[in-house]
Amino acid sequence: MSRFYYLCPMANIKPSLAKGTRDFSPQEMEKRNYIFNTLRTVFKKFGYNEIQTPSFENLSTLTGKYGEEGDKLIFKILNSGDYLVKAPEELLDEKSSNKLIPHISEKALRYDLTVPFARYVVMHQHEIALPFKRFQIQPVWRADRPQRGRYREFYQCDVDVVGSSSLLNEAEFVLVYREALAALGLKDFTIKINNRKILSGIAEVIGKPELIVDMTVAIDKLDKIGLDGVNRELLVRGFTEADLDLLKPIILLDGTNDEKLMSLKEVLSASSIGLEGVTEIEEVFRYLKDFGAERLLDNNTIEVDITLARGLNYYTGCIFEVKTNEASMGSIGGGGRYDDLTGMFGLKGLTGVGISFGADRIYDVLDELELFPASSVSSTQVLIANFGEETHAHTLPLLFNLREAGVAAELYPAPAKLKKQMGYADGKQIPYVLLVGEEEMASGSYSLRDMSSGEQQKISGEELIAFLTKNTISCGNIVRNIVIND
Repeated sequence: MSRFYYLCPMANIKPSLAKGTRDFSPQEMEKRNYIFNTLRTVFKKFGYNEIQTPSFENLSTLTGKYGEEGDKLIFKILNSGDYLVKAPEELLDEKSSNKLIPHISEKALRYDLTVPFARYVVMHQHEIALPFKRFQIQPVWRADRPQRGRYREFYQCDVDVVGSSSLLNEAEFVLVYREALAALGLKDFTIKINNRKILSGIAEVIGKPELIVDMTVAIDKLDKIGLDGVNRELLVRGFTEADLDLLKPIILLDGTNDEKLMSLKEVLSASSIGLEGVTEIEEVFRYLKDFGAERLLDNNTIEVDITLARGLNYYTGCIFEVKTNEASMGSIGGGGRYDDLTGMFGLKGLTGVGISFGADRIYDVLDELELFPASSVSSTQVLIANFGEETHAHTLPLLFNLREAGVAAELYPAPAKLKKQMGYADGKQIPYVLLVGEEEMASGSYSLRDMSSGEQQKISGEELIAFLTKNTISCGNIVRNIVIND
C-alpha cells in the first residue's frame, strides 16, 4: 500500500471543488430543504404535481433552444470510450472545437428544466391530462463565469402548465410568486412583467423585425452594461444610430404601469403584434384585480418593464422576472409563455407558460437577511445524554417512543464527559438535551435542559413528548405558517 501511495501521482494532490460548485453542510442542507419544502407546499396549493427528468439529455434536445448565447453555456459530455476514434482527421487538424463537438459528444447536462419538460410532455402526451400542471425541483448546469449569486451548478424550482392559452395562468403565477416569497419571509420584492410581442412590435416599428433576437439579447443586458453598453452592442448587431434614437425613449419609458401601457399603445399603433402584447398584459392585470389583488398593482409590486427581454428564444408572450429589494442580488426568479416549444419536438399547437425560482440566490438572500427560522438549523430536536449501558433500559425505549411520536431525537453514541456531549449538542444546534442518570431513573422524572437559555426542568416521559411536539416542529412537517395581508 505504501509503495502504491509513493508511485501514484494523484496521491499528493490537494482536493478542491470545481469552480462554480459548492459543498453543503448538514446545517446548510436543512436551510435548503426549508426553501424546497416551502415552495412545494405553495406549488401543491395551486394544483401542481411533481415530476423529475434525467440530469443529462441528448445534445440535440438542448441545442437551438436557448439562442446562440445560451448554447455556448451548455456543458457537453464526451462520448464514452475513445471518443476521438470516429472524429474526422481534418477537424482534428483544424482544431475547431465547435465543428468537432457533434462527432465526440452526443449528450449534455441540462441547461434548464423547461426544455426537458417540453421533451417529457411530447414523449408522454398520451399519458397526461391537459392542461398539465407540473413543478420540478432539480439541479441544472451552465458553463457560466462564476460570481456571487451565479453558479455553474444550481437548483431551479420550476412551475409550468401546458395545454392552456388562458392568461389566467399568467395571473396565477404572479400570485404564486407573491405567496411563495412572502412565505419565505421576503417583504419587499418586485415582479417585473413584459411581453415578447411588445418587443417584436418595437423591432417592427423601427424597421428591423429580422433583428428581434439581436435586439432582445442586447436590451436584456441593460442592468449589467447600461444604456451606452446596450447601444454599442446594438450597433455591432446591425442597428443604426437612427434606430438607437427611436429605441432610446422606449427603453427609458417611465411612469405608472397604466401610463407605460398607454405610451406603448401610441408607439406601437402601426404594429398589430405589438398591440397584442399590450392587450395581454392588460388582461393579466384585469385577472389580478378580479382576484382582489389590486394592491400588487397599486404598490408597484408588479412593474411593467420594457427592458425585460428574458434572452431565451423560446418565449413568445408574457415574460416575468423577480428581484428582491432587500438585498443586493440579481433576479431570483423568472419565466414566461412559450407557445412553440413542444413544436420543436414534433408536437404542434400546444401552448405553455411557466416560471422558475432561483433557489441558490434565494438561499443567499435569506441567509444575508437572517430569515431562516431556527427550526431549519437542526433536524435533531433533543439529544439524550449517554451515562452508560446501565441507563439504556430507560433511554432506548424513550428514544424509540420519541421518534414514534414524530420527534427527531438521538442518543449520544457512547458514554463521555457531559461537557463533551453538551458541546456536541451546541455544535449541531440541538435545542434540548435530556439527562437520564441514576437519580432520574429512580424518580422517573428526567432533567430537560434548554440549550439556548440554560434553564433546566424536571419532566416525565409523557410530559416530555407532549412538550417537544408542542414546542418544536415534528419531522416531515417543517412548513412555516403563511400569513399574507393585502
